Amino acid sequence: MKLYIIAGEASGDLHGANLIRALKAKEPALQLRGFGGDKMAQAGCEVVKHYRDLAFMGFWEVAVNIRAILANLSFCKQDILQFNPDAVILVDYPGFNLRMAKFLKTKGIKVFYYISPQVWAWKASRIKLIKQCVDKMFVILPFEKAFYAQWNYEVHFVGHPLLDEIAASKSVRFHDSFHLSSPLEKIKDEAIEKGNYENELLKDNFRKENNLDEKKIIALLPGSRKQEISRMLPVMTEMAHRYSDYQFVVAGLSNIGEEFYRQFIHNPDVKLVMDQTYHLLHHAYAAMVTSGTATLETALHGVPQVVCYRGNYFSYLIGRLLVKVKFISLVNLVCDKKVVEELIQNDFNTTHLKAALNKLLDGKERERIFSDYALLKQKLGGEGASKKTAELMLNALGEKK
Repeated sequence: MKLYIIAGEASGDLHGANLIRALKAKEPALQLRGFGGDKMAQAGCEVVKHYRDLAFMGFWEVAVNIRAILANLSFCKQDILQFNPDAVILVDYPGFNLRMAKFLKTKGIKVFYYISPQVWAWKASRIKLIKQCVDKMFVILPFEKAFYAQWNYEVHFVGHPLLDEIAASKSVRFHDSFHLSSPLEKIKDEAIEKGNYENELLKDNFRKENNLDEKKIIALLPGSRKQEISRMLPVMTEMAHRYSDYQFVVAGLSNIGEEFYRQFIHNPDVKLVMDQTYHLLHHAYAAMVTSGTATLETALHGVPQVVCYRGNYFSYLIGRLLVKVKFISLVNLVCDKKVVEELIQNDFNTTHLKAALNKLLDGKERERIFSDYALLKQKLGGEGASKKTAELMLNALGEKK
């Protein structure tokens, strides 16, 4: 059996990789090829185009890079036809993937869509295209199943894959607010129970290995795209000299490159750690996070956060006219209320950011956030999203035969 998978962003690469592992656990001889990143390649997919060459965010950015996007579409179509898969799995990345779904429909190739486009936020007109061209839709947000039902389209709610990713991580964070008596003691007890106390607990040398002191950490998650980082990081790092009792640490990604981050870090007290986001969140006291999947990751690690976003001015104006949601962060959207502060566009400045951080460091505000995070986790469903999705996909392919 052969499957082609298309993921155009870092989060898609992560979730695509976990899905690939679940698929191969059921079908070890499965052949996989597609667009993605390092994680998908490590999971056993032959990656023919890396997502770093695909990630264009915002209306203006898409417009100025349209030739590259069209070239990627053309290459992808030809590569799929040559590979001749049993089905194509589309992972999020709607601008590209919905065009591919339309093409695949004309070729009679089965289409599975994992992680729905945000049609509930804007471009509801795309639902008609989804109904026509997508054979099976697998959604990860609880309200999406009811939303699609309004359009007479049945989807599968499989739970959020981040629950699996964080559960599998050795950097799970524990809080009293999650009804645990002592975070460190809880980790110790579980490690001893499993017989790996020395390996799991004593090897946690994150601070020492990254030259960090014992001050409380404020984590900076500036995004996974260069254009995001260039807009977000300079403002985020401005906070460092205003909070001398804390240390500010940036979560970097090696595919972006350490040098790229350092050009925006002008304060020597701001540290940079590469490819250790979950370890950083495990140790963080608070965080500034660029809107996206990272807001959920931060919440599921139990870290109070302020969500930040600043895009191209013209993209922002168009977005304001088209987007029909009360919030931009997934944390607030899933809970359907303001759990965390959102600083968008002009509101993302040093004055408002300082005020938001002051709130995060206040005990009462932190307890409220922890309580809402517990509700968030409950709403996201149980673990096993990748396994459930893999089983449903393989069952659908079995029906075809």
